Amino acid sequence: MILQDYLDRIQYTGELRTDSATLRRIHHHHLLHIPYENLSIQLGEPVGLAHQASYEKVVRAHRGGWCYEMNGLLQWALEEIGFNVMRLSGGVMRSTQGDEVLGNHLVLAVCLEGETWIADVGFGDGVREAFPLREGRFEQGGLNYALELLEDGYWRFHNHQYSVATDFDFCHEVANEALLDAQCQWLQTSKQSPFTMNLICQTFQADSIEVLLGRMRRSITPGGIEKRLLDSADELNEELHSVYGLTVDVSALWPSIVAQHKVLFPDMAS
Repeated sequence: MILQDYLDRIQYTGELRTDSATLRRIHHHHLLHIPYENLSIQLGEPVGLAHQASYEKVVRAHRGGWCYEMNGLLQWALEEIGFNVMRLSGGVMRSTQGDEVLGNHLVLAVCLEGETWIADVGFGDGVREAFPLREGRFEQGGLNYALELLEDGYWRFHNHQYSVATDFDFCHEVANEALLDAQCQWLQTSKQSPFTMNLICQTFQADSIEVLLGRMRRSITPGGIEKRLLDSADELNEELHSVYGLTVDVSALWPSIVAQHKVLFPDMAS
């Protein structure tokens, strides 16, 4: 990694210190300038866990990525700065689906200033900044979150009330890389995976979180959600460019996006 290229990508010009303030700022800048997106999966382009591949895609090709790419890239950058980072295996919706989902999310633990901080730029519409590993409720950007220590020793992160994915669990121990790899492959190939079912893009702005689920646009603020349907492939491409900074042409996906919308969101079908 050329660290300066990553810092330029996230438009970070501050000092580089191994403290919580720097961690929070880099985390926030990453989310403001790199979108969460699954376009590679939708277009049939394989993705993996390799840091270099994520760097080439996200930094050099000016794309976004999903949790394995986003948090993998952040991990590499933080380690280049001098932070002590540990990869954790997360399980999105373990609360309802059990242990079979463990490894379907990559989470980062950063040890500094005598405690552990959780960094996660790969949960789509989650937190803006890294946060300390402490049980209880906390607020960021006018939205409410919580960390709960479960009886089995796992931690459960509760997302804000307007979120797409409501929670994930993780254990504070070094990730099982084989498990992460297996889940990474399943999520991009299985017809049961939400990442193969629909196009997903999410990005943070100064006062909102913008979410694109196929043709449905959601704008999240502390006051609630505004929803709007996109009406054409051209409108979708323009949305990807103007809101998410992506120049990938997804016109070929439009017919399947429209069809899948009727299945996933029948109450908003039109």
